[in-house]
Amino acid sequence: MERVTDKIQNFFETYAFGVCTQLGDKLGMATSSIRLFFIYASFITFGSPVIIYLSLAFIMNMRKHLRRRAIWDY
Repeated sequence: MERVTDKIQNFFETYAFGVCTQLGDKLGMATSSIRLFFIYASFITFGSPVIIYLSLAFIMNMRKHLRRRAIWDY
């Protein structure tokens, strides 16, 4: 049986843009370490890393959509 914390983690990994997961893969770091960094930095700086997180999510989403299209589709 799946624990509640596993369900919450799966929800955020599925619907939270995957920014920490992609950064972890690129940098070779654990995803949980990057998530903790964003959480701690948000508390210390009163939420400004949230703007960085959303910006990264937007950029990664746009890159994903641009890769799907072929050059001749433009």
